[in-house]
Amino acid sequence: MKMTAMIIFIATYALLLIFPKIRAYIALLSASLFVLIGIIPLNKCLITVDWNVILMIAGTMGIVALFIESKMPALLADWLIEKTPNIKWSIIALSLFAGIISAFVDNVATVLMVAPVALNIAKKLKISPVQSIIAIAVSSNLQGAATLVGDTTSILLGSYGNLDFLDFFFFKQKPGMFWIIQSGAISTILVLMLLFRNYTKPIKTMRRTTVKNYFPTVLLLGMIILLIFASFIPNKPSMTNGVICITLFYIGLLNSFYKTKNIGVVLKALREIDYYTLLLLAGLFVVVGGITEAGVVEDISKIFVTISNDDIFVIYTLIVWASVFFSAFIDNIPYVATMLPVTAGIAKLLDIDPYILYFGLLSGATLGGNLTPIGASANITALGILRKNGYEVSTKEFMKIGVPFTLTAVTIGYLLIWFIWS
Repeated sequence: MKMTAMIIFIATYALLLIFPKIRAYIALLSASLFVLIGIIPLNKCLITVDWNVILMIAGTMGIVALFIESKMPALLADWLIEKTPNIKWSIIALSLFAGIISAFVDNVATVLMVAPVALNIAKKLKISPVQSIIAIAVSSNLQGAATLVGDTTSILLGSYGNLDFLDFFFFKQKPGMFWIIQSGAISTILVLMLLFRNYTKPIKTMRRTTVKNYFPTVLLLGMIILLIFASFIPNKPSMTNGVICITLFYIGLLNSFYKTKNIGVVLKALREIDYYTLLLLAGLFVVVGGITEAGVVEDISKIFVTISNDDIFVIYTLIVWASVFFSAFIDNIPYVATMLPVTAGIAKLLDIDPYILYFGLLSGATLGGNLTPIGASANITALGILRKNGYEVSTKEFMKIGVPFTLTAVTIGYLLIWFIWS
């Protein structure tokens, strides 16, 4: 049974790499095989899916769609540009702004919000928008690991490691991932200053965007506040965070319909939810549950321990930098979903606190996507926007910004996590 589970798992990953456009269907087919063969019992199938994660992602995506539609992000970006003296600082400011937004909003959504501002600036000044939009994309990916709702990988870790919103700020009386990521972000400012040192042309004042509806902003802030409050509730139901996010989204839908009396607005927001990713995650939860049930995860954990000769620093280093490498070429969602139980297994075998390995995994997998144009959905989205506007970006051109940005941020995070949590 274990060998069968391993074969299905390896085949699943191979197919996910070969056919990225149908990943969700591959994951669901693989999950069905685990159930049909009897590796994971049918009665455990639905329990294996983390519905809290599914609801959190769906609700957050919906609220973000309403937030973008309200034009509030564009207004904030306009205000930010007014405060910058030249192109160099406008690019850095937009990158940092994208990062701050991305700590609370999906990375792809952030790029869709901020990239049009960079395009507008480039058109007015008659310069290429390529470098600025790449900087926005990589900065968005960086901050995805900063909070519980910043990225799907963070939501996965939060649910698996039983972490709440505030735990990303301070956990066990120590600085959490938020501060580690901010340290990496500060270090990347120096990288951006060096890369854009010749962009000194001044920027003229631009007309401010008009906000259509302030309620989505209230909803987004409300979601963050309620997730913080939920952090203080002892022994709360496992789906609390998911229910908060999905409930606020439906309140937002009702508000939009009440204001516009147009069902099209509601349908548009519902279409913005990435159901494909939700299906992929549901399938992966069952697949990972299957290989765990069969004992494959335990075997993989033993391999890591054997290779490292029981040295915690070697295991930690291996997890961080292997995650950086793999995430440069494959989607980090299936990778993190698979590796979380592996890191837990390693920690159990060595009888250590697993959180140093969890945080190393999250840091490496989230930031590693910035190494290549295909390493993260935000990068693909950014290059798609540029392509639509007549700019083809080569891998080499992307990596001129992505590689120094990533290596700087990952190294800072790698060192800080070890010194704080070892």
